[in-house]
Amino acid sequence: MSRRKKREQLVIQHLENLSRRALEEYQDVIREFVRRRHGIYALYRKDRLYYVGLASNLGGRLKAHLRDRHGDAWDRFSVYLTVNTAHMRELEALILRTIKASGNRQKGKFLRSEDLKRAFRRKVTEKIKRVVDEMVGRLRVSSNDGERRDGGAPQRLARHAPAPLRATYKGREFRARLRRDGSIRWNGDVFESPSAAAMAVVRRRGVNGWWFWTIERSPGLWVRLRELKR
Repeated sequence: MSRRKKREQLVIQHLENLSRRALEEYQDVIREFVRRRHGIYALYRKDRLYYVGLASNLGGRLKAHLRDRHGDAWDRFSVYLTVNTAHMRELEALILRTIKASGNRQKGKFLRSEDLKRAFRRKVTEKIKRVVDEMVGRLRVSSNDGERRDGGAPQRLARHAPAPLRATYKGREFRARLRRDGSIRWNGDVFESPSAAAMAVVRRRGVNGWWFWTIERSPGLWVRLRELKR
């Protein structure tokens, strides 16, 4: 039978909800428990959290709070003695970020924690777009730059549709489809011109789609779209 692994402790001893008077009148007794020991402490005012802090010498820190700027702002306190200081600062930060303490001026800071809000926003935006596409269909995408470059493109291309298109960019091959109305479908979106579709692929403006895309005129024979202008 395997022995169950013993879980490591963070808090090894604690004193909770003691009155300020206990610290003032029996400071020597409390010092026996907390002197030169590290941990988290909390100060309360009328049963509401007022201040949270950490200290490597809890006895000295509590004594200081009897006379510093917090001196008259609290009436009870708690202390939590920990095994080591490895995660003390982040534990303090976690408390400050989840519980509002009016006496703390700064918001807790994590050491290297990744803020997932931007990734969450991106995922939600993608999901909303998929839902809208399913309900009303994908939008036809155009580009003013592409329209100026490709004036009359749908009419010219419609004579050669439907047909597959392909292009190579940075070592990757991209496939698209020339539709019967002369528009181009790529990656689920519909573009009004070859240049608009090409700019969507390379993600920058100023791309000539007539040079970018090739079309299969017959099985195995691929030519650039510009050949269709001749």
